[in-house]
Amino acid sequence: MMKEKLDITASIVLYNENLEELKKTIKCFLNVPLKKKLILIDNTSNTLFKNSFKHPDIEYFGVGKNIGFGAGHNLSINKIKNASNFHLILNPDVTFKKDIINNLILELERNKEVAMIAPKVLFPNGNHQYSCRRYPSISELFARRFSFLKPVYKKTIYKGQYRDRDLNKAFFVDYITGCFHLYRTSDFVSLKGFDERYFLYMEDVDICKKIDSFGKKKLYFPQVEITHVLKQGSSKSFRLFFRHATSAFKYFLKWGF
Repeated sequence: MMKEKLDITASIVLYNENLEELKKTIKCFLNVPLKKKLILIDNTSNTLFKNSFKHPDIEYFGVGKNIGFGAGHNLSINKIKNASNFHLILNPDVTFKKDIINNLILELERNKEVAMIAPKVLFPNGNHQYSCRRYPSISELFARRFSFLKPVYKKTIYKGQYRDRDLNKAFFVDYITGCFHLYRTSDFVSLKGFDERYFLYMEDVDICKKIDSFGKKKLYFPQVEITHVLKQGSSKSFRLFFRHATSAFKYFLKWGF
């Protein structure tokens, strides 16, 4: 007898997490009124989160080392490919109301050409996070990281964040930042998930490029919204900035400058 599929699976990659923020994120997903499974991928060397969450809808996987964001999420592919109808890439610092995933699924089902959908993203203070973007240029990426360049590239950054569009209306976008991506599971599997050559940063841009190459679309859907803390580590740490710059170089080598 064939096992009935779950409505949705989700994966969260864990590393240096704020436990209280993570608990809120997990609670939000567990409150969703659907048949579901949450996969926690623990990238800490000492499997720090092994005993933190015990629930029948949670599956834990301790990697034992930091393999990166994309490779971590990709560990879920074999677990979800025949198990769920939809799959959510979820950051550990996101909160949302229990009905938004249902609303996003309904919109995905209405738009067969859409492989991935994402909501409006707000900071905890309620400000807009500008999560949908045009594909970046090298100058824009660097201008966003160095404050002294921002006045020079203000118009480029403004346009790159679609601020010339009405962000209260849904539309197809170039890419959406990776804190909350909802896919048809079959599409995420067909895409083979994220390109694991990116350890951290740019994998969300890259997978949107892959969606283009499959002839499908990405939909920004602001009729529902989430809250994202957003660490912005690469603007505060030279090591993380170096990782971001390395990923950007790999991205432009792959897709063109």
